[in-house]
Amino acid sequence: MFPEFEVVPAVDMQDGQVVQLVGGERGTGKTYGDPVAAAERWVQAGAETLHLVDLDGAFEGERANADAIEAILGAVDVDIQLGGGIRTPEDARPLLNTGVDRVILGTAAVENPDVVAEISETHPGSVLVSLDASDGEVVVSGWTEGTGLDPAQAAGRYADLGAAGILFTDVDVEGRLEGVRTGPLKRVVDAVEIPVIASGGVASIDDVRAVRDAGAAAVVVGSALYEGTVTLGEAMDAVR
Repeated sequence: MFPEFEVVPAVDMQDGQVVQLVGGERGTGKTYGDPVAAAERWVQAGAETLHLVDLDGAFEGERANADAIEAILGAVDVDIQLGGGIRTPEDARPLLNTGVDRVILGTAAVENPDVVAEISETHPGSVLVSLDASDGEVVVSGWTEGTGLDPAQAAGRYADLGAAGILFTDVDVEGRLEGVRTGPLKRVVDAVEIPVIASGGVASIDDVRAVRDAGAAAVVVGSALYEGTVTLGEAMDAVR
C-alpha cells in the first residue's frame, strides 16, 4: 500500500451524486454529478487509488450508495478504499470479497476497536481506521459527536490491532480550500509506524507537498480537484 507518496482523489457520495461538504456538515455540500463519471475521470488523469465515501452511510449508519459504488468497481481497475456505514465484519467482508481493497472504519472502530482485528484476521492489510479530528479530539457519527480521544494516542492502539493504516482527517479545515495544518497530522504520523493518509484542507500544490513533507504516505484530495484549484496531474508531478 502506497510504496511512494500518492495523491488520492475523493469520490464522496450522497443521494447518488458526488458531494463535497464543508467541515463535514450536512447542508453545506456542493454537488459534482455522477460518481462513476468522476471516478473514470480521475483514473484517466492518472489516479492509482480512489477514496470512496458513502456519506449517507456515514450519517445514517446504513450504506445508501451501493449501486454507485458497484458501478465504480465495474468501471475502473485501480485500488479502492471505501468508507461510510461499514460497522461490522459482516458489512466489510462482502465488500472486500467483491473488489474493494480496503475498508475505512471510523465510528465502528471507536465504539468497538476489536472489529479492526476481526476483519484483519480474515483479510490482512484491508482495514484503514479513520481518525477524524475536530478541536483536537476524535469525532464520530458523521463528525457530529466528540469522543474525548486524542487522535495520536488512538492511532497507536489501532496499529496494535492490525490496522493497515490510519486515515487522518482534519475536520476543521475539511472542504474549506484554505490550506492544510501539518501540526496535527505530524503528531499522528510520529505516533505510528503504519502509513498515515491525510485528508482535509488541500487547496494548492504547496499543500500537497506539505503533507508529504510531514511524513504522510498519501493525501486525499476532494474539493480542490473538483473546483480546479489543483489538477491531479500537477499534484502528482509535484511530489514525484
